[in-house]
Amino acid sequence: MSIFSLEVGNLDGLFVLIILIMFGPAILLGIIGVVLISQNKKKSGKVFVILAGVYLLVSLGICGSMMIGL
Repeated sequence: MSIFSLEVGNLDGLFVLIILIMFGPAILLGIIGVVLISQNKKKSGKVFVILAGVYLLVSLGICGSMMIGL
């Protein structure tokens, strides 16, 4: 009996959770930024859009490496 033959159940929920952590806050910040830009608060809107981009970049790096297994 090998240690590698251990069976793990269905991990679809974990996969969905990681995807939500990767994209959820970035999408939310992006939507807030677009709404602020459309309400003539351009400086605050740009800050939120930039935060969304930075969060997406960092989360794709961290969560992406976890999903690949590095």
